[in-house]
Amino acid sequence: MRRTGLARGHGAVTAAGRAGRVMRAAVAAFFGGYHCFSSVAALLALPFSVAVLASEAMAPSSGMLRGVASRLRSVFAAAGFPPSAFFVLLEAKLSQTVFTFAATLPFALTFLLLAKACVAGMLREEDAPGVQLRWRRLAALPPCGATARAYPALVATHLFNAFLMLSANAAVFSLLLLAFGAADVLGLTSQAWTLALSAAGAIVYSLAIGVATVVCNLAVIIAAMERGCAGHAAVLRACVVIRGRVSTALALALPINLGIAAAEALFHLRVVSRHRMDRRLVPGVAGEAFSIAYIHALCVVLEIIVNCMFYRSCKKSEADELRELEPEEKGDLQA
Repeated sequence: MRRTGLARGHGAVTAAGRAGRVMRAAVAAFFGGYHCFSSVAALLALPFSVAVLASEAMAPSSGMLRGVASRLRSVFAAAGFPPSAFFVLLEAKLSQTVFTFAATLPFALTFLLLAKACVAGMLREEDAPGVQLRWRRLAALPPCGATARAYPALVATHLFNAFLMLSANAAVFSLLLLAFGAADVLGLTSQAWTLALSAAGAIVYSLAIGVATVVCNLAVIIAAMERGCAGHAAVLRACVVIRGRVSTALALALPINLGIAAAEALFHLRVVSRHRMDRRLVPGVAGEAFSIAYIHALCVVLEIIVNCMFYRSCKKSEADELRELEPEEKGDLQA
């Protein structure tokens, strides 16, 4: 009876409700330690945000981006994908992602990972005698030694995540190739069937990449908050933790990604477009660029906090389930 009640209690809470609770806790933690988190945003996350915004601004005139796009177009043509708007959009998005990843990799391996280590160090749960869970005080940043000790694990996990994202893209492309090849064999080559398969492929690709991104982000947080867990071990731990909570993780990632995308769109509207018209960077535009980059950095820090609070809620749920099941197991052994 206890197990049934536990399952009913967990099932009564929707993914949106769990995501809302985690988001409220993350926002409360952000404003509770605003001076510390804003310092992390200004000192560590800001250079990474500047690199991201600058790379996206330089992408249209980059020869590297055109080279990547032409090679992706050749790969899609050699694979036998039919010409459609979906693959044109996918080619543009992938080439942009590859260019941004390559251009910002030094900043991601240094400033971004250090920011994640600092935020995770402030939100890490510590064991204390007589106290089950104790939050680190948010009145000051974590010690530099603790951040330095956690940094190698974050680098190993970040590099393994890059390999995982490449594998996820290759797996989805293989499935799309099989789907379009089977449609070609069956004679389903009309425009309607191509449009339907493209729409289905867009949905599958978005879900697969979204889940892989959530797992990779959570793996980095696990590497920062759990000692001795890095690389593939952190990814495996993230897969175990996120099991049954994928919808909650995606619901949490959506508003943060929308905020980051809004900051990037505002940068293009207010800075890049005006720079292209005036052919120079006036002081007012430079001030706006710095302000938007700082907003982007705050969104990055808030995303790290949300991932930390989500991991904490997952650990708490696992502990509650074990605590609820323990008396029943003891009673069975006595019987």
